[in-house]
Amino acid sequence: MQAAYIVAGYRTAVTKSKRGGFRFYRSDDLAVDVITGLLKSVPQLDPSRVDDLIVGNAVPEAEQGLQIGRMISVRALGIEVPGVTVNRYCASGLESIAIATAKIQAGQADCIIAGGTESMSLVPVAGWKTVPNYTVASTTPDYYLNMGLTAEAVAREYKVSREDQDAFSLKSHQKALHAIENGYFKEGILPITVEETYVDPNGKKAKRNYVVDTDEGPRADTSLEALARLKPVFAAGGSITAGNSSQTSDGAAFVLVMSEAMVKELNVTPIGRLVGCTSVGVHPRIMGIGPVAAVPKVLKQTGLTLQDIDLVELNEAFASQSLAVLRELGINPDIANINGGAISLGHPLGCTGAKLTVQILSDLKRLHKKYGIVTACVGGGQGIAGVIERL
Repeated sequence: MQAAYIVAGYRTAVTKSKRGGFRFYRSDDLAVDVITGLLKSVPQLDPSRVDDLIVGNAVPEAEQGLQIGRMISVRALGIEVPGVTVNRYCASGLESIAIATAKIQAGQADCIIAGGTESMSLVPVAGWKTVPNYTVASTTPDYYLNMGLTAEAVAREYKVSREDQDAFSLKSHQKALHAIENGYFKEGILPITVEETYVDPNGKKAKRNYVVDTDEGPRADTSLEALARLKPVFAAGGSITAGNSSQTSDGAAFVLVMSEAMVKELNVTPIGRLVGCTSVGVHPRIMGIGPVAAVPKVLKQTGLTLQDIDLVELNEAFASQSLAVLRELGINPDIANINGGAISLGHPLGCTGAKLTVQILSDLKRLHKKYGIVTACVGGGQGIAGVIERL
């Protein structure tokens, strides 16, 4: 088995859906921009030598349809480079990196670009036409449970209070603001120039350009009092609010994965590697608890223990599930989501796993640490966890 290394990685800033900097920007265009920037960072790589492009996307229809992975590869890498779309919902970005790593380790490729892209501005969370299976909906309706209701179920079963959820959410914003102020994300973010057509005060069409280079989600004006005033949005008498849930967002992130042979040939210095990655199934009704099953499995797979892990990036789908996962696994909160998470920074579904990979590699480098875990719950009742090693 040959070794597979991550040699470069970039992401866009994450913007608010429907009102942020990428609200009219297609996710395939975002992906092309990031991949173009990724190639510029490794100028000795001829794009035609990329064996495959693997694109994670959670809702591959409408603007994200028509085999978006292939449409991106044609534009960013050339007609001879194939492309494929992977959908494991919120785990799609990390799953794409895992597939790329496994293919290179198996000798099926030497160079793959993998990651994810998502526009939640242009395509709704559940797509434009959701058609559940009648038998499933009739016999096991929990399988189709709304994500917010699964978070309510986790809050009840794992006894996570509204007060704890709001306090966790506030901390997420505070950590994210601190990270932005100190430039912790700058190294991993590729600035994107957006050209926008608009109607000026005189009713005439005009164009303007602006650069998106900073995550839009974190709020400096939030407080425990403000969060406490928000009403539950999924269940009467519930505890899940807009303030303690992840933000719908737009963004893209990709990494370049190479075999050891190509790394040596091109004289490239690897930045890390995916040591192991695994997915698990849990009951869809409490899908948020997925990482509780996935993390021990990936640790067993890699021969590591939780004590070996320096940093954890747990996707903050909801504060209730994040707290339940951290408590059940016994993860030290000081090493988890040190720069905030999806509650403050946003969650562009198919992009998130790759975005967190780029981020944790940067943090491991900055803090001179070795191992990190990226983990997330997945709609439909799954969990994913990947161990990242900084090199």
